[in-house]
Amino acid sequence: MNLDDIRNQIDTLDVGLLDLLSRRAELVHQVGLVKKRDGLQIYAPEREEALLRKLVEMNRGRMPERSIRAIYREIMSTALALEDDLKIAYLGPEGTWTHQAAIKKFGHSVTYASQPNFADVFDQVARRRVDYGVVPIENSTEGAVSHTLDLFVDSPLHICAQILLRIEHGLISAIPREQIKTLYSHPQVFGQCRSWILKNFPAAELVEVSSTTKAAQLALSHAADGAAALGGMLAAELYGLSVLEESIQDSATNTTRFWVIGEKTCPPTGNDRTSILFAIHDRPGSLVHALRAFDQFQINLSKIESRPSKRKDWEYIFYVDLAGHCADPKVAEALAELDKHCSFVKLLGSYPDAGE
Repeated sequence: MNLDDIRNQIDTLDVGLLDLLSRRAELVHQVGLVKKRDGLQIYAPEREEALLRKLVEMNRGRMPERSIRAIYREIMSTALALEDDLKIAYLGPEGTWTHQAAIKKFGHSVTYASQPNFADVFDQVARRRVDYGVVPIENSTEGAVSHTLDLFVDSPLHICAQILLRIEHGLISAIPREQIKTLYSHPQVFGQCRSWILKNFPAAELVEVSSTTKAAQLALSHAADGAAALGGMLAAELYGLSVLEESIQDSATNTTRFWVIGEKTCPPTGNDRTSILFAIHDRPGSLVHALRAFDQFQINLSKIESRPSKRKDWEYIFYVDLAGHCADPKVAEALAELDKHCSFVKLLGSYPDAGE
């Protein structure tokens, strides 16, 4: 078989794929009509993750899992746009890691709304001006994003899904490396690249800004003054900067976890995580008694962190991630027992414990 024969077969398959995708799109449209009629949520993360797992298990070809997920992410993104004009708020501006995380979860076909700060992302979702929001919650190197946790204390919103995004920073600039005197970036990025900075630019001035996109803008506008930025490849592409060095983060497995926030949590999938907030009574042994609720029902805790309540001096709120769904009998019983020892318990949400 010669090259033309192979290409002709590929062309024939492409025509068939387009036909199948069109038929799928029509069925998706019908699903959207049924969901609207019955008052159901358009986005169903539990259904999405179950479908992706099934497709990966059914794969008998040469495509790796990441390729299958990437292809179907865009197919499902188109489906979401067909079912409804889905709108997603994210911590902007365009090109930030949160923007990239949102695209990883929802694809390119939905509408995105950049927000200037965390509070505005929450506010836009709460006011139903957008359908969902995407916010960072923790980094594998620098730990929790405390502002996100603080906003959840008084918010009516819930966690619907999580996104795990591998973070790779680069040195991006419009000038040669030897002319760099000032580095702009987000504080978390400086923390994630601390050793590299000390080794390569120990005398450089470090200027903290609100995002890596803002850092890229400043690297361009202040290039004549010796400015460069630490940020992602998308930011460099958006502002026409050169990538002088890639993958400069100290940890090779640097990953940030993001939450998708909305009005409702999602149904069980069989592999779920639940996040809660609680405050204990101010008396000896309260925290020990509270945590025994999880031990009593053999609930695995993957994370516990304290935050000042901001309501009373020296009062703390504890944030906990645990294995299971709030509808699971053992988890429900553990939460009921926890409530007996706390002044405040809030379920943030249960969502698929997916590591995509």
